[in-house]
Amino acid sequence: MKYKSLIGLVLFILMVAGCSNNFEKNSQDLEKKEFEQEELDTIEPEFTFPLTGIRTAEPSTNRIVSVMVNNHPAARPQSGLSQADIVFEILAEGQTTRFLAMFQSEKPEVVGPVRSARPYYFNLANAYNALYVYHGAADHIEDMLRGGAADHLNGSYFDNDGHLFNRDSSRVAPHNSYLNFTAVEEVARNQGYEMEVEHKPLSFLEQDQLDDLTGESVSEVSLSYGQETVRYQYDQTADAYLRYNGDQQTVDLNDQAPIQLNNVFIMETAHQVIDEQGRREIDFTSGGNAYLLQKGLIQKIQWQNIDGHIVPVQDGDPVDLVPGKTWINVIPTSPGLAGVDEIE
Repeated sequence: MKYKSLIGLVLFILMVAGCSNNFEKNSQDLEKKEFEQEELDTIEPEFTFPLTGIRTAEPSTNRIVSVMVNNHPAARPQSGLSQADIVFEILAEGQTTRFLAMFQSEKPEVVGPVRSARPYYFNLANAYNALYVYHGAADHIEDMLRGGAADHLNGSYFDNDGHLFNRDSSRVAPHNSYLNFTAVEEVARNQGYEMEVEHKPLSFLEQDQLDDLTGESVSEVSLSYGQETVRYQYDQTADAYLRYNGDQQTVDLNDQAPIQLNNVFIMETAHQVIDEQGRREIDFTSGGNAYLLQKGLIQKIQWQNIDGHIVPVQDGDPVDLVPGKTWINVIPTSPGLAGVDEIE
């Protein structure tokens, strides 16, 4: 019996020692994994999104998708704008603007309402190597697109098909056509378009350069498109610009998220009305004066068209953007920047 007790005691001691060793090994393995994760967390991702400069772990080769978004008062609030990397706001007919919203780093579920094509919008889209999505066009404009002016998807051919486009019964046409963004890539590939491309990135500030920005401190800027006023307020807490049409804040219909911008770029250029319908030609090649708003500061600079990209420049050199989202307001040279009001 004594031998059996002794053997049992030895086995118990060995078992406890083994458990202790396993516990120590598991603790060491856990500490090693935590250390390795901390090391990974301190390493910045290698790649960046081309339109935002935000870091990403994987190469970002999905093609930019640009969408013609309605800005008529009956179309507000819009869907999907909070996820656009860049938005161009440009006059269409009369004193109403439309948006060319460019999506690359984020993919919303729904975008709209979607409106009809204009040449200066799809020429911009083509210059950024973006797929151009719109709903309807005059015959001569449609002929230009079919002739190869830009890779495109026309909602008129998919109107209310339930797959690529839907009509929203809560709004009245032409302010109720919505793009199912999740179907764009499939439909575009079926049309023979390439959806994996290498985009030339815009220039962005590094993190350690953000505190070195110069300019005049301004809390709010407003500009007018005829009787329509657009305002940008700098929110120090969010470190971003909030956008307003008059007193109405621009939010996303999908979730009521406010539009928050890291760069606001206001550029003046020549506008010319070319027909009885009030359609325009707009100069996106000659360059001109501009304002750039970043982190509560405003700089008077210039804009240039460099390799198809509309970029801010100072004395001929590109001005880096703050990483994040950018809104570009295109205004006529009369009154031009003189019509932009600033509030300190």
